[in-house]
Amino acid sequence: MAAGNVADGIVGSPDGGLLIAQNDNSAVLKLDKDGKASVAYKDTNTGGSLSMNSKGALFVAERALNPAIWQLTPQRKVLANSFQGDPMDCIGGVLNDLTADSKGGAYFTMGGLFYATPAGVVTRYGENLRTNGVILSPDEKTLYVTNGQTLVAFDVQADGSLKNQRDFVTFQSGGGDGATVDSAGRVYVTGQTGIQVVGADGKYLGLIPTPRNVISTAFSGPDKKTLYAVISYGPRESLQAEIIAIPMVAQGYKGRAK
Repeated sequence: MAAGNVADGIVGSPDGGLLIAQNDNSAVLKLDKDGKASVAYKDTNTGGSLSMNSKGALFVAERALNPAIWQLTPQRKVLANSFQGDPMDCIGGVLNDLTADSKGGAYFTMGGLFYATPAGVVTRYGENLRTNGVILSPDEKTLYVTNGQTLVAFDVQADGSLKNQRDFVTFQSGGGDGATVDSAGRVYVTGQTGIQVVGADGKYLGLIPTPRNVISTAFSGPDKKTLYAVISYGPRESLQAEIIAIPMVAQGYKGRAK
């Protein structure tokens, strides 16, 4: 499927389709189960990654000037746009990926790792992190974040705070980018050579090779047994993206969109 310019942060939709953030035109595309595209949301201020929590609330990382985490549904409103009293621009770097929890908060990466509570209070977590992709385990007891050649895990506390930072696995085929999980708790991490698969116990299980660099992945389709991946190509200033579909024996986690 074609996805246009800089498709990122894909999530499955309840009908077996996909929602795709588009950096270039600040829109969120909806691809239905037959691959037909329509615009679901506009004016996302260079919206990047998407995340939908277990209650159906959809969030987007808005990356342009005055970056912020916004909730798009069920009510469109800002979740967080400041850190320690300053605009999020002051953190430095690019607002990258996010994963929303069932409490109404969201974890996001922006050079480091952060959590925005449902009230919009942002706290930084972790040491010596060069973050990119971030994803919660199916039971929301563990948070995974990419850190160059490793996947780092944290224990999630009842209030959403994080403890016990540890290296969960070292990648064997380059560094990690976006991530998703399946119903068995396996973690799928995108990268330059394909999608690396990690068991819930931290064992490296192997690589799903792809023809080009993969920046985002999510389960959707009939019975959530198709793994969709965004592959990118072209120079950075005109980066193009396409979505490929990989039939799977494994099933995506049905408790939330990603």
